[in-house]
Amino acid sequence: MVEQPFLEIDASYGEGGGQILRTALTLSVLTGTPVHLRNIRAGRRNPGLAPQHLTALRALAHISQAEVEKDHLRSTELRFRPRSMPQSGEYAFDVSEFAQGGSAGSVTLIFQALFLPLCFAQGGSLLDLTGGTHVAWSPPYDYLAEVYLPTLSKMGFQADCRLERWGFYPIGGGRMLAEVRGARKNGEIREVGEMGD
Repeated sequence: MVEQPFLEIDASYGEGGGQILRTALTLSVLTGTPVHLRNIRAGRRNPGLAPQHLTALRALAHISQAEVEKDHLRSTELRFRPRSMPQSGEYAFDVSEFAQGGSAGSVTLIFQALFLPLCFAQGGSLLDLTGGTHVAWSPPYDYLAEVYLPTLSKMGFQADCRLERWGFYPIGGGRMLAEVRGARKNGEIREVGEMGD
């Protein structure tokens, strides 16, 4: 079997933040396309992988059995090659594992990176995420629960989430649980207008 070449991505594109990293990795897991990202978070005061980005990266690697190179704090480059379709299961990820003294890295952004891949896994998944639940420059838990998930549910993507503990800057320590319903077929996305409401 011939290995797919890496898709080269300049992660400094646009505002040069973490969203291009999360989106690239999420799509890599969904499509099986290996990616090589350079200039990660080049537009930020402290470039490279921060604890929340490293947590999302490791989480996505875990659910897809990906091979990863250069996955360490402050890395501005990485290679990511998924080796399986997303695997359902029970997962716990804690942003503070990558930061001494804790971290308020956003659990909602980590959830967003994992959500769509796990929707296409065979079977449901339970996520236990620890970090920041209400922090600057990230959607707070309430937005996730009241806006993001209800909107995506209209397209057929389903999850139930629960806030167990609030987490704020700088230490974090918040905790959210999410149950993701999987088993969606590739390409099966319902248009919002099909709902009849």
